[in-house]
Amino acid sequence: MTHWIKQAQFYHIYPLGFCGAPQYASEEKETAHRIKKIISWIEHLKAMHINALYLGPIFSSFEHGYDTSDYRLLDHRLGTNEDMMEVANALHENGIRLVLDGVFNHVGREFWAFQDLLEKGESSPYKDWFHHVNFHGSSPYGDPFSYESWEGHYNLVKLNLRNEEVIRYLLDSVGYWIDAFDIDGLRLDAADCIDHDFFRRLKAYTKARKDDFWLMGEIIHGNYAVWANPDMLDSVTNYECYKGLYSSHNSKNYFEIAYSLNRQFGNGGIYQNLDLYNFVDNHDVNRLSSTLNNTSDLENVYTMLYAMPGIPSIYYGSEFSCEGVKQRGSDANLRPCLELTPNNRTHPLVKHIKKLGEIRANHPALCFGNYEQVMLKNEQYIFVRKYEKESVYAAFNCADSEQSLTIQTTQSLKNAFTNEVYVSKNNQVQFSLGSHESAILLETSMKPSVKKTKPVFKKAMKETKETITQPLSIQIGHYRHFKGNDYAVLYIAKHSETQEPYVVYRALYGECNVWIRPLSMFVENVEVDGQKVPRFTYIGK
Repeated sequence: MTHWIKQAQFYHIYPLGFCGAPQYASEEKETAHRIKKIISWIEHLKAMHINALYLGPIFSSFEHGYDTSDYRLLDHRLGTNEDMMEVANALHENGIRLVLDGVFNHVGREFWAFQDLLEKGESSPYKDWFHHVNFHGSSPYGDPFSYESWEGHYNLVKLNLRNEEVIRYLLDSVGYWIDAFDIDGLRLDAADCIDHDFFRRLKAYTKARKDDFWLMGEIIHGNYAVWANPDMLDSVTNYECYKGLYSSHNSKNYFEIAYSLNRQFGNGGIYQNLDLYNFVDNHDVNRLSSTLNNTSDLENVYTMLYAMPGIPSIYYGSEFSCEGVKQRGSDANLRPCLELTPNNRTHPLVKHIKKLGEIRANHPALCFGNYEQVMLKNEQYIFVRKYEKESVYAAFNCADSEQSLTIQTTQSLKNAFTNEVYVSKNNQVQFSLGSHESAILLETSMKPSVKKTKPVFKKAMKETKETITQPLSIQIGHYRHFKGNDYAVLYIAKHSETQEPYVVYRALYGECNVWIRPLSMFVENVEVDGQKVPRFTYIGK
């Protein structure tokens, strides 16, 4: 059985922010029903081919959800358990898996067992539920005992995951989530801080309940295989490539991300057998649109996210190019309340991600294939994913000008974004990418369609049957490529071996590079968004 995770395309929501809940639970006395807002977004998710939803913390807490006060009660700012059941059912009915945030390293000070400890002190039956409780000291809150916190945040009390009662309570809570919401997996918060034996117990318990249950840990640094292995977790967050995805574009240095991908997934790569959780932003880091030096690279980054090995994930609102940065230590700007609007639904980046989702859903090589580097320069990069008889190439150009690229292959390739077909000649395919442009190239037996030559070129095609020593005046002029760049046509030349006519033309802006292209390709129409348009349009001299 193929595990569903290999074909997963995730969407990540931080519910308290997404639903517009007040910052503190005490600010809202009555139960709200905000969590049902997710149902109204399901069609948007399906349009992007999303088939798995990861929800940040949803259970009762004092503030941000990572300070749990009750693992078996939905936060009243979001709604009731019955509301969550309705959401879970709607997701599953639409073919979307559900993964919840498992916050098991620590709880909030409002957690019912810690409240008992505050009330009863050493006589509390829960005194051993927490890590390093010492009744000979005091806490920063003035408690008559000290305890271990998470990274010095004393509002987050570390659980004692060596205590059998604690383990049983947490496993039974997960069992309740499986029974009530039919969850398909967990994202484990602060996984690097959690006792490994607890993960082993959790793995055995969840696999016994659902054999395709998925466990993914939040890991920022270190060897991912320490946590992601047959005995513990199935996957971890790929923070190494998160950084490389944006940084390699900001520095115009594809060597950075290529090094990581080759180290992780190339021949002899250390994570070849892992399906890592890939992302470009999340609830803890600045939005991609606020991180890139040039937002023209947005589509390139998302193309790479979907084409690279692992599991792609979209953080809510980033498909609209939503901006957000941390300010004065607050994550509030990263976790806004958002609404679907007509402008959002038709945002160019949404359209691009929809196409990426469609391509990934229909091409197994992007889900199961190995990784091979094909070409690497500072500003250009090509890799290929191969699975069984399918090869899918991903090509990138982060330069400020159009670039010509070559792939050694006997197969013709079709650009999955534009449907352009590039014919293999002499065992190689040549194609160009515009500035800050990417392509996913699929092997094809199709041949490029050649439309009837435009009148302006009839004389040129006739005269190229003879040796051309001077530029023909009818061909000199300025043309606009359908992607927006402008060029000056200089000559019609003839290939010395095949006698095929070629157009020689120069970019009008940027580095003003000189290019050649077969005349038949220069004058043909291409399909863009379902409509045929000229590849080049004459705009004057």
